[in-house]
Amino acid sequence: MRGSVPGNAYHWESPLKDVSRLQALKPRQIVIDKEKTRLLLDTARDVFDGILNVLEESVFWWSFGLTGDVILLRGFEQMMLDMYDNTGFLHALMAFLRDEAQQNLTALEEGGELTPNARVDFIGTGGYGFTHELPQFGKGVKLKDLWGFSESQESVGVSPECFKEFIFPYQLDILKRFGLNIYGCCEPIERWWDAIKTIPRLRRVTVSPWSNPYTLAEMLGKDYVYVRKINPAHMALPAMLEEPAREQLRETFAAARACDCRVEVLLRDVTTLGGNPENASRWTQLAREEAERA
Repeated sequence: MRGSVPGNAYHWESPLKDVSRLQALKPRQIVIDKEKTRLLLDTARDVFDGILNVLEESVFWWSFGLTGDVILLRGFEQMMLDMYDNTGFLHALMAFLRDEAQQNLTALEEGGELTPNARVDFIGTGGYGFTHELPQFGKGVKLKDLWGFSESQESVGVSPECFKEFIFPYQLDILKRFGLNIYGCCEPIERWWDAIKTIPRLRRVTVSPWSNPYTLAEMLGKDYVYVRKINPAHMALPAMLEEPAREQLRETFAAARACDCRVEVLLRDVTTLGGNPENASRWTQLAREEAERA
């Protein structure tokens, strides 16, 4: 970074400026400190003995979106320009990141380091992993026993054609290995739906606050879980804006009911409650009331 004096503005410079430097990149590798893991697990069991059942879980990924890593290496603006000026390079970089993820997944699977994520596990863009289609307990876990997840929030301004050429195929290669899949986060995905719906065993689809809830309800129907992310801005004030919050909840449930959707409502990315923690419980009450009225 240039000008990175604390409190002042700065300019971030991407490390992969020269496309010829791609060949010098080496895949990241996961190294597990088994002794430290054992000590932490034993400590947790001692602390919570008789109170909670402590489980050892491995969490390597949140998302296999890949585009976030491209931006860290190349820069956001440059990634967009590469779709026109350096197409071969961008394909090579996406392939490198895909292969890196695949290698690490294979190493975890073959090393017996994977654990189930179909329990009280945060999966994808939010919500729990409960499902009867995946094992909730057991050893020897394979990728086919797990939820997979991908998104590409950074590609919100990318055309469907560029998304299908430069982004989705590399995500798809990874998602094919998982037992069930989730797609989407804060980006509206309507324009990409004809590609996304080809993901094998896709079960949950995020309907972001910037999506058209009715359009996506029609697309998803009863074939997928309609995971609606509600805009948290209404509860960021000391006195929550209840009517706008209710309006978005009503809209969500009306769209889901009209298209016979299996709906789940999420309140994510809450960075402040305006100094009033009661906003959280009040919003939950509003959501229950509107769900019962729908």
